[in-house]
Amino acid sequence: MAESTTITKHITDEETTMIQARRKDQLQIDIKAGQHELLSDVATSLGGTDAGPSPHEILEAALGACTSMTLQMYAARKKWDLTSCDTEVKFVREDKERVVLERIIHLRGNLDEMQRQRLFEIAEKCPIHEVLTRGAEVQSKLLPANEKGAK
Repeated sequence: MAESTTITKHITDEETTMIQARRKDQLQIDIKAGQHELLSDVATSLGGTDAGPSPHEILEAALGACTSMTLQMYAARKKWDLTSCDTEVKFVREDKERVVLERIIHLRGNLDEMQRQRLFEIAEKCPIHEVLTRGAEVQSKLLPANEKGAK
């Protein structure tokens, strides 16, 4: 039987979206974000079955996707010829005090150097980048044993 593990709210300027993470099996977690579903797991070397991206990979994917989307939207508004924006993200160092993410941005299209530099500046303003660099306060609550979380 699925056991509720986490209930998180993500607040945007327009709405509040409930993110639900429930245990599916061993270390597999079913994630529901609005109408979308995703399975998270860890590598077999960590006791998982590697059936989906790990939580670290999901974090990296969020930064990569947000960066690419932000730059595509900005370029479209400016009517710049950005044909593709691909972003690679990986952990390069992690210790008890600090985590460093390396983000490599590939801009493709007919862009001059000023446009490329402006897009690089805009990448620093993607919402996920801002959350990660400003720091986020996580407010956790433990439900009483007899109370059920979100379904």
